[in-house]
Amino acid sequence: MYLDVRSDWLSYVDEIPRALVATNAVANLEALEQSPRHHHQKAQLLFTVRGVINCEVKEAVWIVPPQCAVWIPGGVPHTVFGSGEVECISLFIEPLGSANLPNECCTITVSSLFRHLLMRANALPELYDVDGPDGRIVSVIFDELAVAPVEDLRLPIPSDPRLKKLTDLLIAAPADHASVAQWASRIALSERSLNRLLAEEVGMSFGRWRRQLHVVLALRHLSAGQTVQAVAMDLGYESASSFVTMFRKMVGKPPSRYLSERLGPEPRSLSQQNAHDGSHGA
Repeated sequence: MYLDVRSDWLSYVDEIPRALVATNAVANLEALEQSPRHHHQKAQLLFTVRGVINCEVKEAVWIVPPQCAVWIPGGVPHTVFGSGEVECISLFIEPLGSANLPNECCTITVSSLFRHLLMRANALPELYDVDGPDGRIVSVIFDELAVAPVEDLRLPIPSDPRLKKLTDLLIAAPADHASVAQWASRIALSERSLNRLLAEEVGMSFGRWRRQLHVVLALRHLSAGQTVQAVAMDLGYESASSFVTMFRKMVGKPPSRYLSERLGPEPRSLSQQNAHDGSHGA
């Protein structure tokens, strides 16, 4: 199914009397760009099987590369869009039945065990037996979610109109080597005022905020198949090694290792998984 954010469908999901409701979605960038900002009573866990998902909330854009997930608490307005073709699993979770789950939006790492549980959850009947094997699977999913490592794959979005303009300029020209003072002058601010506003609104220096933007852009391009060398050049780095150094400092691992750990063996698509499950039931 395509990622559907119609208000009537979301109301239906909220009314299903289960702690977990799973859907799967295969969508392209054009379809997801049209998704309106929306919210739902249930929290949402959006797991990327293939492609890159971007989840925008009021104060930030969360990047979700393959084999990661974004947690969106219930009641938080958001919009979701993809980079190219995306395959994902969406779980809607009733907060009242889920203790020790995150209170804020975050990106989490999905282990191999957790990934298989999410794939299995995708095949659960809508009104699964809470006291049977399916109910126990849901309980384990909540346990795994509660202890899943959190990653800082987030680009803070400032609310000040001048900083929003700066964000647009940086995204449009990520390879621009202008100094902080030059960027400040382009939005009619002094360097000191720019740094003060960024500290107040996003809690980062200009340099760190820009590097975080580069990580977000790099993950989108690398997950789409671009080489490290090509991404480094597109982002304005003198060499691939200087880009890798930046990425390692920001994420903790070089880009090739980071992506290989998440992609691993080629995972089954959702259609293949569904066909596999169906063959066992025949």
